[in-house]
Amino acid sequence: MRVVPFRKLSIFFPMWNEEAYIDRAIGYAKQVCELLCERGEILDYELIVVDDASTDNTPAMADALAASDPHIVVVHHPANRKLGGSIKTGFATATGDIVLYSDADLPFDMAEVSRAVRLLRSYEADIVSAYRHDRTGEGRSRAIYTFFYNILIRSLFGVRLRDINFAFKLCRTSIFEHISLQSEGSFIDAELIIRAKKLGFDVIQFGVDYFPRTRGESTLASASVIRTIIREMLALRKELRGLQPLTDTAA
Repeated sequence: MRVVPFRKLSIFFPMWNEEAYIDRAIGYAKQVCELLCERGEILDYELIVVDDASTDNTPAMADALAASDPHIVVVHHPANRKLGGSIKTGFATATGDIVLYSDADLPFDMAEVSRAVRLLRSYEADIVSAYRHDRTGEGRSRAIYTFFYNILIRSLFGVRLRDINFAFKLCRTSIFEHISLQSEGSFIDAELIIRAKKLGFDVIQFGVDYFPRTRGESTLASASVIRTIIREMLALRKELRGLQPLTDTAA
């Protein structure tokens, strides 16, 4: 059966002080995209760095990469907008008909992107969301936090999805004609899935091997982040009371 290629794949990376990872992230993403082009699965691609007002060498390194490759785009935030703000910028900047985002530390093998593109096409899904086979590498406290967080999402929103906050979600950009993300914090991952499911979009999942961060430190389980998540979670629950599914969610 002839494969109808996607017009363009956009991959974006929210980055704050990621000088240790930026070259590897962009390099591996470029390899995968070039392979997808060779296979005729996509016609073009772009790699977007969303620099969230970094204070290290990330901005300069990103600009140097963009200057050497027309497939690379850089957006600089003048002030730090946290993960939610960076993800919203990434989606707004993307010009592809499909878009993926990932953390700069590459918590999964970038070769899995090819698998996700195939699943999106084969199952005519709107979002492909990955989950980690084994989360023990992130530490006991983070694993426990993630477990109860997913239970809370199921209880409040009726969304049964594994590892809902994992940074691997491949989306058809057409869904954003109907979805407007509001979260500025780490709740944005869940908000995307919750809104999509509420509107009737098709979300499928697949498992990937997990590679924990080896440089720098994640702050996603800090007390301030958790407070922001709870506040945004309650606001979304209130808003969704009047939201009805679309009559036609065909992408």
